[in-house]
Amino acid sequence: MQRATGTFVIQDFQKIKQQLLHWANQYDSCSFLDNHQYTSLHHSVECLVAVGEVNRCSPSSHHQQALASFLQQTNDWLFGHISYDFHSILYPSLAQQKPDSIGFQPIYFYQPEIVLQLSATELRIESLTLLPIDIYQQIRKSSITSSQQPITSSQQLAIQSRISKADYLQTIHQLQQYILRGDCYEINYCQEFYASNAVIEPLAIYQQLTAISPNPFASYYKLNDKYLLCASPERYLKKQGHQLISQPIKGTFKRNLQNTEADKALKQQLFASHKDRTENVMVVDLVRNDLSRICKEGTVQVEELFGIYTYPQVHQMISTIVGEIDESTNLATILQATFPMGSMTGAPKQKVMQLINEYEPSSRGLYSGAVGYISPNKDFDFNVVIRSILYNSTSKYLSYQVGGGITFNSIAEQEYEECLLKAEAIRKVLSVSKG
Repeated sequence: MQRATGTFVIQDFQKIKQQLLHWANQYDSCSFLDNHQYTSLHHSVECLVAVGEVNRCSPSSHHQQALASFLQQTNDWLFGHISYDFHSILYPSLAQQKPDSIGFQPIYFYQPEIVLQLSATELRIESLTLLPIDIYQQIRKSSITSSQQPITSSQQLAIQSRISKADYLQTIHQLQQYILRGDCYEINYCQEFYASNAVIEPLAIYQQLTAISPNPFASYYKLNDKYLLCASPERYLKKQGHQLISQPIKGTFKRNLQNTEADKALKQQLFASHKDRTENVMVVDLVRNDLSRICKEGTVQVEELFGIYTYPQVHQMISTIVGEIDESTNLATILQATFPMGSMTGAPKQKVMQLINEYEPSSRGLYSGAVGYISPNKDFDFNVVIRSILYNSTSKYLSYQVGGGITFNSIAEQEYEECLLKAEAIRKVLSVSKG
């Protein structure tokens, strides 16, 4: 199928981006991936949008074979997700029975009707259905105001914790016993906050969340009645030509927005933090090991170690690992070697995933999975689904999860406070919106 293409010069970037978001939301399938004008060495696109479905890969069995076949047969744009629960397909011995109350499938990719790329100066439209000029005119007519309240009733949004603080602290101590015995070195332990009977306007919540916390891997992702409202700062994996790029985050410090000098001092404290460096180097070693399984010998390199990056809510420690792969290596093979991402598991990966299944009371579902795109030339870019709200409008279930890397030197109380820090923007949006 040939896509009709059109490019339109724009002069009001922020306005058309909001119009584009509202226009895309009318479709049952919608992927809105927003970089929020961050610049980095491995920047891909500023804003990439896909709507509608002409074909999809949503297997119920033989997932890897189905994905490999779909990729081989479809030389076009693909958008979608890999749920954390896909790990039980890659590692059948780790299958778990905990219900996922949101309901995203383990893996899902769709070939969209329309793909749009927005830069600071132009909008490119590629369509299999409508003419680009007609789509552009529809977008320009879209209203960027909503008459709906973000949350319909404060009585319908009582956020609860799946685990008490006391139980959380006790679990951290229990996990550290496995580290003490040498069963593992680091484990990413997560906890869920949720609301039943929640009636929200997902688009308005997403806009509020990204207004407070605009991050480079944000996404508004919708599949019928299931929504991901994501303000992630983290890249899972990017493929550009023969190169694979992974940028795990380990190390989080709060910011001081009232005092510039104090804020700079916090950055230096994060860079010098022995605990955070220990966590970071562990995940770097894990990623190097994962990439070495599929990359050409001698090509896996640490491009940046302990990089400190500043975001609206927090400072983060990010490292960058790169490697080269053969042209014949497809995404299904890459997922087999690298998924789930080490920053959301720990090391060694298979052992800590077993502990995650045993000790976390909730299914992670799409949380700590990945959302992104595959281009027609088989390049791709996927985020890590963190700092996110998940919502099912049919069951009216809302969920967000937060976690952190636990090492032998971790202090349980501080780990709990770090979880609250990571969820601060989400808590603020859900709290403010109720009033």
